Amino acid sequence: MSRTRTALLAAMALVAGATGTAFAVDPGGAGTAAVPCTVDYTIQNQWSNGFTAAVTLTNNSAAKSSWSLKWSYAGNQKVTSGWNARISQSGAAVTAANETYNGQLATGGSVSFGFQGSYSGSNAIPAAFTLDGVTCNVDGGGGPTDPPDPGGPSSRVNNPYEGAKVYVNPEWSANAAAEPGGSRVSNQPTGVWLDRIAAINGAGGKMGLRDHLDEALRQKGSGELVVQFVIYNLPGRDCSALASNGELKADEIGRYKTEYIDPIKAILADPKYASLRIVTTVEIDSLPNLVTNTGSRPTAVPQCDVMKANGNYVKGVGYALNKLGDVPNVYNYVDAGHHGWIGWDDNFGPTATIMKEAATAEGATVDDVHGFITNTANYSALKENNFTLDDTVAGKSVRESKWVDWNRYLDELSYAQAFRNQLVSAGFASNIGMLIDTSRNGWGGAARPTGPGATTSVDTYVDGGRYDRRFNAGNWCNQSGAGLGERPKAAPAAGIDAYVWMKPPGESDGSSKAIPNDEGKGFDRMCDPTYTGNPRNNNNMSGALPDAPVSGHWFSAQFRQLMQNAYPPLS
Repeated sequence: MSRTRTALLAAMALVAGATGTAFAVDPGGAGTAAVPCTVDYTIQNQWSNGFTAAVTLTNNSAAKSSWSLKWSYAGNQKVTSGWNARISQSGAAVTAANETYNGQLATGGSVSFGFQGSYSGSNAIPAAFTLDGVTCNVDGGGGPTDPPDPGGPSSRVNNPYEGAKVYVNPEWSANAAAEPGGSRVSNQPTGVWLDRIAAINGAGGKMGLRDHLDEALRQKGSGELVVQFVIYNLPGRDCSALASNGELKADEIGRYKTEYIDPIKAILADPKYASLRIVTTVEIDSLPNLVTNTGSRPTAVPQCDVMKANGNYVKGVGYALNKLGDVPNVYNYVDAGHHGWIGWDDNFGPTATIMKEAATAEGATVDDVHGFITNTANYSALKENNFTLDDTVAGKSVRESKWVDWNRYLDELSYAQAFRNQLVSAGFASNIGMLIDTSRNGWGGAARPTGPGATTSVDTYVDGGRYDRRFNAGNWCNQSGAGLGERPKAAPAAGIDAYVWMKPPGESDGSSKAIPNDEGKGFDRMCDPTYTGNPRNNNNMSGALPDAPVSGHWFSAQFRQLMQNAYPPLS
């Protein structure tokens, strides 16, 4: 039988003291009729007088707007705390009812919750469960749509990408394949963005977190597979960029914890997914804002000062790292900006310091951080080959050019490797690895320089030779002239775990004009092609493409440009 779909009920016998392992027999057989509900009750951890359990309830009957699951223990088990459900107990009888945020349970839909309990003697699995008074049962033995049996838990590795395939999101793949020539890249792996609470269960007809994980099991087969998720819903999110503001207000740290992180953790911790290598990119563009866009700096933004004062970015990232880090097969990578943001002396060290502060907040430790990711959803070139920081032209250093502007780094590879060393110095483990998002930093096509510019001035020298064709390295929205970068690959350079396409190419950064939406995403002038800039991009033009949709929505014109300007070129 398929252990990934079948409820684990009275027939399950738990090996005493085992962790996350259960053995079951299917009493139903292949001919068993459809049942109103199934329950997967799994003991994840067990010690001498306590245990934690994960429960997944699947509703096979009419859709529900609220639910109540009940069971009774044969022993003296007591529930002491729980998450993602309101759990009460009277004697041996336990009731788990929905929270306000997970009461909707569609036909065929699932909901997960967990709890910690105490016991003495035996800790037998409950013999029966009822959903709103109706007895649940064992689903009869799987079928052709079942994910394959994933086998045992995946062993912890230093670099999750080595020796593994990476998950191809079928929804992104379909969008890419539908574009002319898109089949050349539609099989590439991309990140899945959980950018609001509704995305966990699936919003707007799109796949939810469990859907992606189940599909990942299908793609995995008998080998190893990485599946990549972007954790992206902090309160007061993206304080300096209206286009990617989120649904949670600046003070809603409680909702972030209980309605967003806790449900994600419960799903990722489901033992059926233990064989996957789950990579999380934790909260892009949050912590660096507390360094560069606060206080008396000319780039300061009032909302960023609010987030620094209330501490909710630090608390939120710490909470996410703590909870997700508890799942043995989750690899947390924290977003670390990009060279055109953090590469200056007064940003570099302080950003590493605040990363350490967040990684030790809310119960997290540096051991909950597997690595960091740079250039997420950005355009910084991977490697500039036509000039170096040591070059001098017309008596001036390259660092004095308007483009470099005294930055110590020219590109993402040099920045990621150097920032890794800074993070280790700040207290992170010496074996942390870096990811670089290369989804849109190829800068190929006819405009790609083949050598340095003229030596008439340091600016003509740099501007004529740089691959990155943006007006300014602070420009981030739907950049005109950009191309697909290096294809995802494992261990491409020293200290780099992988090049990844964490931002799915063809998904907009933000709308070119105000577009009403229910996703909390505002209109940012940096996405307006006519915008003349602000101090954060040295008052340059925005360089954004016209006619862009709301962030995260498919932008066909952008995707076609990215293919046209890909470097390495597409064949």
